[in-house]
Amino acid sequence: MQAVSGKNSSGSSRRPIRYLTKQIRFVQFRLALGFFDRGDLRIGRGSAGPAPAGATARGSLPTFLAKMSRQSTSITVSAEPTPSGVDRPAAPPSAQEPTDADGIPLVRGALAADPPLEPSEAFLKELARESERLEKESPQAILRWAVDRFAPRFTMATAFGPEGMTIIHMLSEIAPQTPIFNLETGYQFQETLDLRERVKDRYGIEVEYKLPELSVEQFEQKHGGPLYQTDPNRCCFERKIRVLHRAAQGFHAWASAIRRDQSPDRARSPIVGWDKKFQLVKVSPLANWSKKDVWGMISREKIPYNPLHDQNFPSVGCQPCTRPVMIGEDERAGRWSGFQKTECGLHSS
Repeated sequence: MQAVSGKNSSGSSRRPIRYLTKQIRFVQFRLALGFFDRGDLRIGRGSAGPAPAGATARGSLPTFLAKMSRQSTSITVSAEPTPSGVDRPAAPPSAQEPTDADGIPLVRGALAADPPLEPSEAFLKELARESERLEKESPQAILRWAVDRFAPRFTMATAFGPEGMTIIHMLSEIAPQTPIFNLETGYQFQETLDLRERVKDRYGIEVEYKLPELSVEQFEQKHGGPLYQTDPNRCCFERKIRVLHRAAQGFHAWASAIRRDQSPDRARSPIVGWDKKFQLVKVSPLANWSKKDVWGMISREKIPYNPLHDQNFPSVGCQPCTRPVMIGEDERAGRWSGFQKTECGLHSS
């Protein structure tokens, strides 16, 4: 980390904004330095516009830059540019932003999108009708519906499992521009990470890593050692759930790769429904598929997959919490072995 001062050694003023990397969003300055309230500027695909009616305008972008050039304030920025396809953790919510007890924004997911998508009674009825209609459709047809209905605010989360790889394969043919991300906990197998490059080589799709706020070293130092050994639920929350809340911010819908026959929690999943936890629409195109269906497509289409699946790892998660399964065991028996835990929390209410 390096500090950028507002004056150089000769005492002349210089513009610290020149030293900021493209990866640091203006919203981080707004929240961190307190120059603006929510709504002062509209930053996105369109041009900047006036603050919404009723907002307290405390400044504008030119005013902000002028202040920055005049002041001797030290600003800490990363000395290393963000690698391609890696999303650095965003700044924590501002003091004015309401959060729950865990610091998760109450307005999140599609509710925080522009425009927002809210689960009105009429919209929930629409989702129920579409979900019932799509029950007999193919995964490809379900994905086409989702893309037509929600793109460009439609995304996908993947752990590079066999189900996820089949959906990536389908999206490469249906909507290759769909943003896809992986929750990089820092504990994933190297074989899992290698799949990201294989996806890029095969489909030209770069899966973006979404990172927790703390590195593994910082995280374990904070908790006095590996938290997964003593409280795997909290470890999953901090390394995955909290990160997905941030990743889902601003999208209307996301695709998951769950199958109903994988676990009791997943057995009740609709094809399309409102995800109350992450506050956006959840689309599960493979809900009606079986393990045989998935591997049949992988074989036919020669879809890349994790080599650990050939070593008795039918379900692959973080390395410390995943073991091979024995003959006759459930396919998810190797996850969090020794704990009364079967889900990371992404797909449970």
